[in-house]
Amino acid sequence: MTKVFPNASFTIGDAISEKQPPQHKLLPAGEASEETILTVWKKSLLFNCNGFTVFDSKGDLVFRVDNYMDGNKGEILLMDASGNPLLTIRRKKMSLGDSWLVFEGESMEKPRLCVKKSVNILSKCLAYVSSGNNNSRNNIMYEIEGSYSQRNCAVFDDKRRLVAEIKRKEAVGGVAFGTDVFRLIVRPGYITTDSAMALLILLDQMFGSSRR
Repeated sequence: MTKVFPNASFTIGDAISEKQPPQHKLLPAGEASEETILTVWKKSLLFNCNGFTVFDSKGDLVFRVDNYMDGNKGEILLMDASGNPLLTIRRKKMSLGDSWLVFEGESMEKPRLCVKKSVNILSKCLAYVSSGNNNSRNNIMYEIEGSYSQRNCAVFDDKRRLVAEIKRKEAVGGVAFGTDVFRLIVRPGYITTDSAMALLILLDQMFGSSRR
């Protein structure tokens, strides 16, 4: 059994070590020129817990989720590699549809984002993301399109710029990756990596196997 990530202290079956080279695109002056490529493993580091484990292109652990909806009454905590809380994701109470709030740290004040599942079956939009607690159409920051079950999603800002993507991880050396190991690609000049990870977690909650 070989390591997926060179700096991880544990192994993942049926996967191999891989480093992603940085990718550069020509962008207008002042904008971020390097994408951040993260590898997401839909598994907790803790035994008998559901969650996510996320590595950067060097194989270093950057994010973890260990309490994924197990008896926590609609609350998910995104942590850094050391287990420090970065964002708390809570289901929005007393709202129509599937709506969530994203807070800084473990706070319950002044949410950073509000994410609402699209209810229009004719639309290619999966979810709308707005700032704060206001999910009106006039306050939309991002729209998420694609298919989460196929691990093929794109996040666009209000100017239709691609700011993040979820993609299948290519097979390497004959090893076929399933849907539990995939990539999150982020353009940091337009969205923070922790916010992008929060959106991924919510897509899994809305459209993944963890959906209630």
